[in-house]
Amino acid sequence: MDLNTAVNVSASGMDAQAQRLRVVAENLANQDTTGSTPGADPYRRKTITFQEAIDPETGATGVGVKEIGQDMSDFETRYDPSHPAANAQGYVKLANVNSMVEMMDMREAERSYEANLNTMQVTHSMMSRTLDILK
Repeated sequence: MDLNTAVNVSASGMDAQAQRLRVVAENLANQDTTGSTPGADPYRRKTITFQEAIDPETGATGVGVKEIGQDMSDFETRYDPSHPAANAQGYVKLANVNSMVEMMDMREAERSYEANLNTMQVTHSMMSRTLDILK
């Protein structure tokens, strides 16, 4: 594997983790969202799935986003008959977002992003040293 390929692989990992962070941020931003009408569903947590991506030019294997889906787990309910989205029994559906899960996902994505960035920096350093030797 040449050094440019290593940089491209790291860049694909960084891009995938950046998209993961955007999904986590959207989930956290909507964790308190409820339905707008009685009995309506609130915000549904988004999930992200990765897949292997092969660069046609270099043949290097990287990572890409396969899909951004939805978490189909059940909504929690809270008794609040005065809420505009309360059903006939007075219960309001709450978003199926768990802030602790999202924070762990965010931390894992951040660490993966940093690992790819470090790999890219080491590769860049190796390229610079190679050029210095050739001078």
